[in-house]
Amino acid sequence: MAPLITVITPTHNRRETVLRAIDSVLAQSMSRFEHIVVDDGSTDGTEAALARISDPRLVYVGAKWRGANAARNAGIERARAPVVTFLDSDDVYLPHRLERTLAWFDDNPALQVLLSSFVSLKSGRTTNCVNPETFVSPMLLERTLVAQTIFIAGSAISARREALLEIGGYDSDITRMQDRELLLRLALRFGAQLSGDIDWTKYNSQNSISGRRAGYVEAYANLMGKHPHIARSYPQIPPYMIARQIIADILRGRIPEAFEGYMANRSSKALGYSLPELARGYVQGRRWRRDLSNKFRTEFGTRPA
Repeated sequence: MAPLITVITPTHNRRETVLRAIDSVLAQSMSRFEHIVVDDGSTDGTEAALARISDPRLVYVGAKWRGANAARNAGIERARAPVVTFLDSDDVYLPHRLERTLAWFDDNPALQVLLSSFVSLKSGRTTNCVNPETFVSPMLLERTLVAQTIFIAGSAISARREALLEIGGYDSDITRMQDRELLLRLALRFGAQLSGDIDWTKYNSQNSISGRRAGYVEAYANLMGKHPHIARSYPQIPPYMIARQIIADILRGRIPEAFEGYMANRSSKALGYSLPELARGYVQGRRWRRDLSNKFRTEFGTRPA
């Protein structure tokens, strides 16, 4: 019997955590799924560990895929179900994740993208990252992504397979902020349903790229290079994001990191802001983001991500 939904997990040398992730999928309240684990050249015994799991719904794909995004795309290509959802190898689904995800798509045949809510565990602290339960138009989705007023993460994303194929899947040139970049391209064609239902747990691993402060400005410059219309449509936001990062480093005493961030900005063709431009952008961008956040919170009942 064909699966109704496909779960895609890229992994690299995370044998223990990927086994935990797989357990959370196999324990789902519905059974008609496939779980494609794309192993990006692990050398820690991941393949042997997964080979001991005798469940036909688990599909192991092993090769060197040139990074997590290429691995995700390999999973999308191999998916047999019309709906695709993602699970990072260090995250865990709650038992109702797949059943309730499918219900959203079954109840609304026009729905293309779903973003769920989650619990984030980091440094012993638990944070509920809850989005409002509402549909956002393509334009509003882009604004919320640019202003970072909704919670997003890779394991929160579900979409129809055809929609992902239509935009070309994940961009393999993006090694950080890849989920935001994917959603920005989806926002050019589709809106998204936000779900307030917490249906997975995010574990912030020590080797997670997104958790590193170093390299943020370079990654943001790469993102802006992929989406130059953002600087044209929201001119105050890129300098605000860069200034905010530099200020945070200074306040925490990370002066060398702040200087490196500023110089990375200056050398970037997509950014290149001077100190006065960063200062002005910080004030204007902070005000614009606050106003959008207040409007979003008033209308939908949420707070900034």
